[in-house]
Amino acid sequence: MTEPIEVLTHPALAGAAHGFLGRRGGVSTGLHAGLNVGWGSEDDPAATAENRARAVGAVLPGARLVCAYQVHSADVVTVTEPWDEADRPHADALVTDRPGLLLGVLTADCAPVLFCDSRKGVIGAAHAGWKGALDGVTDATIAAMEALGARRSDIAAVVGPCIAQKSYEVDDAFEARFVTADPANAGLFRAGRAGHSWFDLEGYVAARLRAAGIGTIGLLGEDTYAQATRFFSFRRATHRCEPGYGREIALIGLPSLRT
Repeated sequence: MTEPIEVLTHPALAGAAHGFLGRRGGVSTGLHAGLNVGWGSEDDPAATAENRARAVGAVLPGARLVCAYQVHSADVVTVTEPWDEADRPHADALVTDRPGLLLGVLTADCAPVLFCDSRKGVIGAAHAGWKGALDGVTDATIAAMEALGARRSDIAAVVGPCIAQKSYEVDDAFEARFVTADPANAGLFRAGRAGHSWFDLEGYVAARLRAAGIGTIGLLGEDTYAQATRFFSFRRATHRCEPGYGREIALIGLPSLRT
């Protein structure tokens, strides 16, 4: 019997249906065992489609799932209606004020960030890998939400499961990119072996959200790398020399009937 889907939520996002999903509760097998939702993961497409349907059913039954073709950018799309999978725009964040749409971002160590201004009924979802985070994907998401009427002081943002600092070793060149952008970023790196350090991606994303003036910020504090039975992880798969890996999904939507 398939185990139940694990849906992680946060009270700061209570104004919207939402969930950070891991690998539990899906039908994929082998390297992708569990709730793999990534079309590009070389999984059985039928299993991936079933996993996506189960994910939607676990968070907002009857909603239309909307995902972008993620490219590690700071680009944001304002969604007014669903699109076919073949027509996905290249972007790494989505925003909407339309009920019945379920915004989704896929990750496998990168940070998923869900946003909600419950007063204005505006939501967003961002895929924040190190490159997109550094380039300002969260700032761009906030600006796109403001264009729909949201106020950043009323926006709640939650950073979901991602690779933790204890699992994220980087080289000096990586650290230099962040310190050059802002010397204060040096505090997000912990010294390691010669020529290397440990990077706090979750902390960096949270710092960008604070600097942007977001009203409420939540952190789930879940390490994707260290929890193989709960989450997919690109870096873990790489270290194990595995030929592939799955993707998890973070979802947020406005119910069709809001009060």
